[in-house]
Amino acid sequence: MAQNFLSCDREQELLLPPSLREWLPEEHLAWFVLDAVAEMDLAAFYAGYRDDGWGRAAHDPAMMVALFVYAYAIGVRSARAIEQRCHDDVAFRVITANRVPDHATIARFRVRHEAAIAGLFGEVLALCARSDLVKVGVVAVDGTKIAAAATHHATRTYEQIAREILEEAARIDAAEDELFGEARGDELPEGLRTSGDRRKVLREAKQALEAERAAQAKKIPRDRAERLVECRRRLRQDWELERHVVSEHAAWHAAGIASDGSRRMTGARHNIKPYPLPAEPAGKINVTDPDSRNLKTTRGWVQGYNAQGVVGEGQIVLAAEISIESLDTASLQPMVETTLHELAGAGVSETPGVVLADAGYWKNDAIDAIVAQGMQVLVAPDADRRKEPRPGRRGGLYDFTRRVLATDFGKQLYLRRQGIVEPVFGQIKSNRGARQFSRRGRSAVRSEWRLLTATHNLLKLHQHHLAAA
Repeated sequence: MAQNFLSCDREQELLLPPSLREWLPEEHLAWFVLDAVAEMDLAAFYAGYRDDGWGRAAHDPAMMVALFVYAYAIGVRSARAIEQRCHDDVAFRVITANRVPDHATIARFRVRHEAAIAGLFGEVLALCARSDLVKVGVVAVDGTKIAAAATHHATRTYEQIAREILEEAARIDAAEDELFGEARGDELPEGLRTSGDRRKVLREAKQALEAERAAQAKKIPRDRAERLVECRRRLRQDWELERHVVSEHAAWHAAGIASDGSRRMTGARHNIKPYPLPAEPAGKINVTDPDSRNLKTTRGWVQGYNAQGVVGEGQIVLAAEISIESLDTASLQPMVETTLHELAGAGVSETPGVVLADAGYWKNDAIDAIVAQGMQVLVAPDADRRKEPRPGRRGGLYDFTRRVLATDFGKQLYLRRQGIVEPVFGQIKSNRGARQFSRRGRSAVRSEWRLLTATHNLLKLHQHHLAAA
């Protein structure tokens, strides 16, 4: 008697069921992503296409959004890898309805709809809110360093950049004239404050300059010569800013005017060391991704970005932004304000009850501003609370926070920070392999980071629906 096997005829037509609904089980993530995208407002994507029917037919933006969301959810971010999955992965073929957009089309869609892709974070957060997954009683703020699509070996000084530029000076000058016209390209932002502590003023001025650059959201040029022009312009701009602040601060101090506007400092003798000004820009910048920075981590230095997140109970990300500062000090208040904006956009009327953060976020002014809005803040004043308090920081908020953290309730509350926010970064970086951004520039990286956190929330929502079923 012959052995009995199921037939395996690869020449048989319609080997797979003709209905896409039969290709995947109903609880598969791909179906959930398609249903979720159908609930989103995608007007920002459709606005970029003609509505008169003319021109070459394009892929449906809803399909492309679902393709990106599903790909990022399972850790596939390369345009070429996505195209390959559209050929040989059943779930991808279901999402694309058996069409295969090529990698160039996928990459161009990501660049063209950069801002709209970043806006998907709010759409997913709104879906989570409708399922009662957004809990804001206790939220945690934290940041994680993620490598840029650049190496620290591409970091150059002003002299090195100038040397490379001289090799093709004529073409560079023509490019600069086209970009800046009569302007030099290194003009400073207006309204710089020059009174007060010099180091603080300089730090605030640099932060204002970086905020202005972030608001302009320039894309990183693909051409290396254009990137060299931009890098030289930024180094000169930083240098001019430093010279302006130092000279204006020296004039303010010589006039004897105090920070409150009075002249009580006139004639006073203050031992302020002169600030040496270099003859030419002395900083360094990465010529592959000028927006990235060499950031210090617990495992050394990394050329990348400081990805910030605010996470609520249940590990739902409530806000996600990008910083280029190695320290988290300046991010506490902006991240809380961004959280309030995201919650309002998602239809959540509640505000966070308690905000938790580690010692890197300690800043008295920021904490006071958040408390004034009706939210409690618990930030560790010291990285190691077992040590004696710092003599220069005693009193007021510092001592009060140390007393709170010394109580059993304060300890238990603060310990919740680790379990709320750190697993989110571990899941994104380790489980889904997002240890390096695939695109360059602050705007592109922000779009990618918000898509990563949005798909994290979507995975949580999918698990919630499976458990409910």
